[in-house]
Amino acid sequence: MTAHEALEIELKYDLNAGASVPDLTVLEAVHSVTGPVVEHLDATYYDTDALDLAGNKITLRRREGGHDEGWHLKRPATSAGPGRREMQVGLETAADPFSEVLVPTELTDHVQVHVRGRRLSPIATISTVRRITELHDAAGEVLAVLCEDSVATQSLLPGGHAQTWNEWELELVAGDEKLLKAADKVLRSSGARTASSASKLARAIGPTPTGSDSTKQGKKSSAKKLSALELVISELAEHRDHLIAQDPLVRVDAPDSVHQMRVATRRARSVLRSFPEVLHGDVIGHLEGELKHLASILGDARDAEVQLERNRHLLEGESAPATIVAALIDDQIRTCGSTVEVVLEYLRSTRYYELLNELDSTVAEPQPGPDADLTAAKALDEAVARSAKRVRKAQRKLQGLAVESAEWIEQLHTIRKRAKQLRYTTDSADRLGTKKYSKIAKQAKQEQAALGDFHDAEVSREHLAQLAGGSGISVADAFVYGRLDAREQAAAETAMREYLKAKSRL
Repeated sequence: MTAHEALEIELKYDLNAGASVPDLTVLEAVHSVTGPVVEHLDATYYDTDALDLAGNKITLRRREGGHDEGWHLKRPATSAGPGRREMQVGLETAADPFSEVLVPTELTDHVQVHVRGRRLSPIATISTVRRITELHDAAGEVLAVLCEDSVATQSLLPGGHAQTWNEWELELVAGDEKLLKAADKVLRSSGARTASSASKLARAIGPTPTGSDSTKQGKKSSAKKLSALELVISELAEHRDHLIAQDPLVRVDAPDSVHQMRVATRRARSVLRSFPEVLHGDVIGHLEGELKHLASILGDARDAEVQLERNRHLLEGESAPATIVAALIDDQIRTCGSTVEVVLEYLRSTRYYELLNELDSTVAEPQPGPDADLTAAKALDEAVARSAKRVRKAQRKLQGLAVESAEWIEQLHTIRKRAKQLRYTTDSADRLGTKKYSKIAKQAKQEQAALGDFHDAEVSREHLAQLAGGSGISVADAFVYGRLDAREQAAAETAMREYLKAKSRL
């Protein structure tokens, strides 16, 4: 069964003694109300022993009764806007093999980045008697729903206890935030007050450990007093958090998600390489190797995406025969699909979960290296100098190679990677509030971008040559491939000119 997701925007209230639902037709947008309709809801909530879901403001429940009974997964909204994302599947759904209960894989796939293969088990039961009142506009459309809930909970955690309370929930349906704001005033005037907990589960089980938050890293000292270790951990935490945020998006093939996860992985690896003596060598060696492995898997999928986009662009305005369309588009779509499957297989692996755990432990309890106590400013000065030196060394080596030879092209690729490393290193200056490296960062970015365009054009030319040299290629197809190759050659030449301009200023 396919999971359906919707954005849930609601207000939740605790009630003063004697509070009663007011006449909501006083609201300008509300023409009539219907109800209340009574529902009896029985829900069991699931989490790991360490409450990894609750710590990341995620709830997973199995609920019987009511118009929307089934499995529900609620997560924070992807943007800074209001509401939560709610995903639902039916009760009869295939189970997740990692779970001892029948938790559906359609939902657990979206939270495995937090669960990481750990066992999910019941942590609370919540029974609710719900009285539902619908608010309609003049055309009869439901604008919002007010739920009067009588709640009884039982925490299943060690030392957990039972609770009962009454609350109101006002959830938008077709209405807007203007209605929500107006209704809030009316409900508060009738004895409602802001809920003491964000959810029924939060109130049932009490305080939980909070998930990772990179904004808390590096706050112990001012920017001027920041140590090298604090800088590295702050940077590593930020990229770890970005990687984790992209994980569920990659699993549903969201646009640009593979690219963003790859960037997060590369940036985390770059931090370790740029500051090699700040953390203990054993930590850096293993963690950097695992990040490299993940970046490689993501890179294959991203490269396939880029090639497909490039092929589509090449065929714009071309009267290409079906054989070429099949080779450049249809076959490439299949390549994209197969590389994404490799990514998904890795994201379900114990090796990936161990990488995430190692990132967490490195951020939470770092093992200092010889340079840990340097000031962040001094460590960054040294890191930028090393990285810039590596770029210049690679550029000098290029001068001794035959232009357009395989070695020359490969060396350009090395320069591009080192320029990217330099740019990533200079980005750490943002945490220190300094513009000291802005010029070199801009130039490194220009150099990297130009060589990236050159690399993409050369890879495309190689692909076109392989297709054109295949057996059974007609003269007409070979002519079209030649024309496409000429366009890619021109693109490569343009990119090289841009690189030489950027190089002259570095």
